[in-house]
Amino acid sequence: QVQVVESGGGLVQAGGSLRLSCTASGRTFSNYAMGWFRQAPGKEREFVATINWSGGVTFYANPVKGRFTISRDNFKNAVYLQMNSLKSEDTAVYYCAARTTVTAATMTSEYGYWGQGTQVTVSS
Repeated sequence: QVQVVESGGGLVQAGGSLRLSCTASGRTFSNYAMGWFRQAPGKEREFVATINWSGGVTFYANPVKGRFTISRDNFKNAVYLQMNSLKSEDTAVYYCAARTTVTAATMTSEYGYWGQGTQVTVSS
């Protein structure tokens, strides 16, 4: 089993920044690719960003490109999502997910382990 736990959500004004953190435990963290997804009220869960096992490969959803940065620290078993220039449309519950393979992925179905989510609210 892999346990995934997010932290770092909160309330921020438009234009501000937040940094989300996620830890995954249970197996060798460097064997996982990791992803961030989000779900706004009344909408489906959507892809935000993903990173491969080494951190050398990343992909972003178009709405967050240039504003969000995903990174990881395999020594700390952690992945991060730095969110800058936040907009009201970024308001959602953000989920961290792990897949027990090394390659990054953008679809929810490719991830087997999920955290419980952390709320991010951007006020305009």
